[in-house]
Amino acid sequence: QVQLVESGGGSVQAGGSLRLSCAASGNTYSTYCMGWFRQAPGKEREGVAGTWNGGGTKYYDASVKGRFTISQDNAKNTWYLQMNSLKPEDSAMYFCAAGQGFCGSWTQYNHWGQGTQVTVSP
Repeated sequence: QVQLVESGGGSVQAGGSLRLSCAASGNTYSTYCMGWFRQAPGKEREGVAGTWNGGGTKYYDASVKGRFTISQDNAKNTWYLQMNSLKPEDSAMYFCAAGQGFCGSWTQYNHWGQGTQVTVSP
């Protein structure tokens, strides 16, 4: 079983930046998708960013493209979400996720962290 633990959430003013981290442990596969999702109150969870732990193509939702960057440190089994130019509409609970298959398909992710809150004030 895979355990995922997020950190790095918090409150920031619009235009600011935050970096989220996700540490994976347990029975991780040698190759897997690593991703980030978010869920705002009253809304469905949505995929934000995803990539393969071996590097390569990174996938982003259109709403964050150019502002958010997913990266990883495979030696630490950790991945990150750098969020720049944050907007109030980015406020949500952010979850890291892992899965297998096509990393650009949000339905491929089936292991979840507990979430970390991001709040962006105007």
